[in-house]
Parts: sequence; C-alpha cells; structure tokens
Amino acid sequence: MRYRLLGPTGLRVSELFLGAMTFAGPEEARKMLDLYADAGGNVIDTASAYGDSEEILGDLLRQRRDQFVLATKFTLSRDAGDPNAGGSHRKNLTLSLEASLRRLRTEYVDLFWVHSWDEHTPIEETMRALDDAVRAGKVLYVGASNLPAWLVSRANTLAEWRDWTSFAGIQVPYSLLMRDIERELLPMAEASGLSVATFGALAGGVLSGKFTNSGVVPTGTRVDPGSLTARDHRAASAVQEIAGELGVTASQVAIAWTRSRSVAVHPIIGARNAEQLRDNLAAVDVTLPAEAVDRLNSVIEFDLGYPATDNLGPRPWLFGSAEGRLDGR
Repeated sequence: MRYRLLGPTGLRVSELFLGAMTFAGPEEARKMLDLYADAGGNVIDTASAYGDSEEILGDLLRQRRDQFVLATKFTLSRDAGDPNAGGSHRKNLTLSLEASLRRLRTEYVDLFWVHSWDEHTPIEETMRALDDAVRAGKVLYVGASNLPAWLVSRANTLAEWRDWTSFAGIQVPYSLLMRDIERELLPMAEASGLSVATFGALAGGVLSGKFTNSGVVPTGTRVDPGSLTARDHRAASAVQEIAGELGVTASQVAIAWTRSRSVAVHPIIGARNAEQLRDNLAAVDVTLPAEAVDRLNSVIEFDLGYPATDNLGPRPWLFGSAEGRLDGR
C-alpha cells in the first residue's frame, strides 16, 4: 500500500483507511487490525458514537499505539436527556474528547473529526475549541465529517485569518450510487488541498453483489432487499460484469471506482470480518481501464446540476472566439 499526505499537512496516511464502526467483537477486530497493518495500512477511523469500538481499539493498540494514525469523532449525543451532551460547542467537544481518550487508552488522537453539522453552534466556537485541543497536545489534526462545502470553506478561512488549526480533510459518503459530493464537496476539497475520506463505497452491500448473486437474503445487513430499485440492480449488474472481465471481485471494482475519481479520495474500508477485509484491501491493486470507468459512469444517471452544468463545455459568450486558443492553468 502506498501513502499520501493528509491534506496540507506532512502526515503520511495510507491509501485505504480502516473503519472501526463494524467491528464484530475483540477477536475478529484483532485479526482485522493485524491484516490491515500487514498490508501497510496505518489509519484507523472510529467515533464516540460507534458503540464499544473505542474500547476495543484501546485494548488492541496498547503495545503499538504510535504506529497508527488514530482518528475519532465527536458531536453526536452522549446522553439523550442532556441538551449539552451533543453538538459542536466547546463543552461537548471537551467532554467527548476526554471520554474518547479514556476509552482509547491514549494521551492524544491523531485526527479529530467534527462528526456532523451543528447549525446552532457558531463555527468560530468549534474551530477555536478544536485549536485549543491541538495546542494542548490532545489532538494533532482536525477534520470535518458531513459538513456542507460552504461551511468547511468558511471554517478554514477563519482558521487561516486567526492562526487556528484548519480542517485537513473531509469525511463523506461516496459510491457509484451516491455521487452527490461531486457537485460541491469534492471540487472544494481538491481546490483546497484537503484529503477526502469516503465511506459507503459498496452502498450497504448492494454493489458487492450479495443481493443479486443468489436468492438467499444475507444476514446482518442494514439494507432491505425489497427496497432495491431498478437503478440499484442496474449498478450492481454493471459492477459485476466489469469484475468478471477483470477477474476481480465486485467489491474491489466498486472501491476502485471511487479511487479513480480523484487522487484526494481515501476509501474507508468498513468490513465485518477478516475475510471481507482481505478482499477489500486487494482493491488497491485494481486499476480500472478508462473504458470501464466510462461504462460505470454512464450506467447510472447523474446530473451535476446548476451552476456546474453552466460551466461545462465551450462558452463562446464568455471567452469569445479565442476560447479554443486559450491555455488555462
């Protein structure tokens, strides 16, 4: 596995991140962690809201904590009856971080994500509180998960002006069936030099083919097979067809497709067991031919919408007749 830099920082992060939300118990988690490390992976992504994930990681990483880039998140409620136990304000940030550090058995986290947009807390408060955590040595880098593009841009502009720590990356859903980030979030991240950690590459297992390979309904899935649309089945079939042509698995094709869209993308692999993880990790060795990428793109309708579509193709009304002779940056 190769490494890239986390956004505008000097931190080296692996091509694929390991998602810890779906750990199925300590023993299976240990196998997965060993497998991921042996493949060269070094980023583990969890959250305060992921059940006992942080506690499991705290036990597993005791002897090798510093070998990994450990990422966790805050914002989601810790106590439904307490109005201040959720949100991106300073109180919840401070208490959530301290709780995560205890569960993870560590003195610092490498990457601390804002888990979701809290529209009731000024972004200035969140960014200043995050910067205080960095200056205290409890957090090394910060990121934004599930925030709008305009808010990430505003936050980083404020951080730049006020000498605070800025977001180094974003975490967003991305798959062949869910390409929304291509409208605003992905262009913003690329223009700003941010890393893009993506989850859901298999669309809940739809693109892995587990709903279409047989008539048996898989156990433990969050997707209701009866809810799948013709669009879902069309995408799954296209992925399986290309997988057959390349001699790889459908899951590997689905993950490779997300990586083909931008060098900023780091898929988060959220496998349930070591066998699934081994298969998914092999996606780093899959390079989709341009023709295959085009076929996948065309099989599912996707409209960038306004204003992106207004800026595609020739625009003689903007650049005049010399447009074809203009070399851009």
